[in-house]
Amino acid sequence: MPDSLTGSIEPLIAYAAFAFLAATTLYVLVLGFTSLRRAAVVQRTAESQREMLRAQIERIMDERRFDRERNELSWNGYRKFQIARKVMEGGGICSFYLAPHDSRPLPPFSPGQFLTFQLHIPGQPKPVIRCYSLSDSPNHPDYYRVSIKRVPPPRDKPDVPPGLSSNFFHESLNEGDILDVKAPGGSFYLDMTKQTPVVLIGGGVGLTPVLSMVNAIVESGSKREAYFFYGVRNGEEAVMKEHLERLAAENENIHLHLCYSNPKDDEEEGRDFTHGERVSVDLFKRVLPSSNFDFYMCGPPPMMNSVTEGLAEWGVPEKNVHFEAFGPASAKKTAPPATAAPAEGAPQITVTFAKSGKAVPWDASVGSILDFAEANGVALDFGCRAGNCGTCITAIKSGEIDYLHEPGERPESGSCLACISVPKGDLQLDA
Repeated sequence: MPDSLTGSIEPLIAYAAFAFLAATTLYVLVLGFTSLRRAAVVQRTAESQREMLRAQIERIMDERRFDRERNELSWNGYRKFQIARKVMEGGGICSFYLAPHDSRPLPPFSPGQFLTFQLHIPGQPKPVIRCYSLSDSPNHPDYYRVSIKRVPPPRDKPDVPPGLSSNFFHESLNEGDILDVKAPGGSFYLDMTKQTPVVLIGGGVGLTPVLSMVNAIVESGSKREAYFFYGVRNGEEAVMKEHLERLAAENENIHLHLCYSNPKDDEEEGRDFTHGERVSVDLFKRVLPSSNFDFYMCGPPPMMNSVTEGLAEWGVPEKNVHFEAFGPASAKKTAPPATAAPAEGAPQITVTFAKSGKAVPWDASVGSILDFAEANGVALDFGCRAGNCGTCITAIKSGEIDYLHEPGERPESGSCLACISVPKGDLQLDA
């Protein structure tokens, strides 16, 4: 081979060798980098899975501890509690911090549940039974808290007496006084073992059970996504506003939406409140990323009914809508046919109160059997008026009833919850 040709090929060979070496080196480096990245991804995935497993184990252990402590520390009947603190919250609401008089530990409760009180009110012929929602999280084993709004006479009926039990709490009970209290109960509560996103809705004093829920989410360290809608007329009624704003500011998973339906002239949207409107499903559609939430709500009947109906129209499954009834009316499902006025010529339904010696033609417009009994001078015990506490259980001597909505727990056969039931036909009660 001529020297000239050899001389021209040698640089090409050298260059090719260098290029091959460089490519090989780059391949090895890329392969190594890719392996490192894969290893890092695998490690991160494993760490994430371990963290999820640890969290799941912790939730299971917490649930077992909760069940064990509730079973071991709960009580039957009434237990003596002392009012440790009485705190005015504004908006006509006062919080009562209740400590067990015997100083024994308290059982945990599920956020959203209530306490049942037996009140000895002067001038009343027998103890008055009332239920009030727990308003703080279960993470305080030394006290329970209820926040109670003083109920004045209706605006259009100033001569009607004010709320009996709420005014007794506000005016007659003070720190150091003793109360008879049943263990926490109720089927309206937030399942703390889940991490699914929730919408919490409170209207007026209906804030209390959902306040317990949001406090529980934050204090447990959960990152569960929670949208909190609180509806009042204006700032005078916005109770614990600063507390809620602090929770939202300090926890990125808590989204507060304060709704004023009738703000005062000096209150500004965006500064004093979030939305100048009522809580509604139309608002949810503008604010929420989707309808894929569990909805928990408590508030006055108009709000409850409009929201539950709107959620159904939006396609939210009924199993994802949870509500606490509010006073004598609630978010009712479609009433059974028996509640409608009888057709012309149809036999009139008669409700007989055996002990009272009264037989009265049924008037569906009055509401429930409890409402009907009161309208006809028959006294029945009651507490929640929502089918949860069981205070109004009444024996049925003959006949059948329907429920206006599903009770928290159905009583035994042969009895009914008078506060949410109506007769299907002639009915005789042991009352």
